[in-house]
Amino acid sequence: MNWPKTLSKPEQVRQTALGRLIVISGPSGAGKSTVVRRLLQKCPLPLELSVSATTRHPRPGEVDGREYQFLTPERFAQLRSEGAFLECKEVFGLGRWYGTLRQPVASGLKAGNWVILEIDVEGALEVMRCDLDPITLFIHPGDRQELERRLRTRKTETDAQIAARLATADAEYEALPYYQHLVINDQVERAVDEICTILKQYQDG
Repeated sequence: MNWPKTLSKPEQVRQTALGRLIVISGPSGAGKSTVVRRLLQKCPLPLELSVSATTRHPRPGEVDGREYQFLTPERFAQLRSEGAFLECKEVFGLGRWYGTLRQPVASGLKAGNWVILEIDVEGALEVMRCDLDPITLFIHPGDRQELERRLRTRKTETDAQIAARLATADAEYEALPYYQHLVINDQVERAVDEICTILKQYQDG
């Protein structure tokens, strides 16, 4: 599969006195988390990372409210029924749910912050259907071969699991036309600078 290097579509830059919602997606292994962490440190915009909610148990060293908001399955289900999530899904069919709560995002935007959602493509498409006019960025490492190399370098998954992730990545690339910006993460600092430059386009006059 040939993966595109650019997106050719006109950009519509909306100016607002409030904060902006930023959606960052990409296949597993593209380096999204590393890029987002560095972006928060380096970009001068008032960026804020949204903390996802999950029903899985905390891992050693994880802190509630920092890595995730850890909820019981019952509480998560209640919030789902109340429409409290911008997006949510069950992952891997294991009964573990992940999602983005509306209220913290709304509070961050109202405070004038630029709230970053680092979520998968399925969740991103769901957020794009809301009325928050998100800035959407898709990150990938350059080509499929590089993505496979990174997945294998992690040495955390079997060949079958890597093959499954690559198949998922191929499917996720079908959503590219719905994104405003495509960023190739060939070097973290370069990708961070590019994203920061893109975001600055959306600042008030």
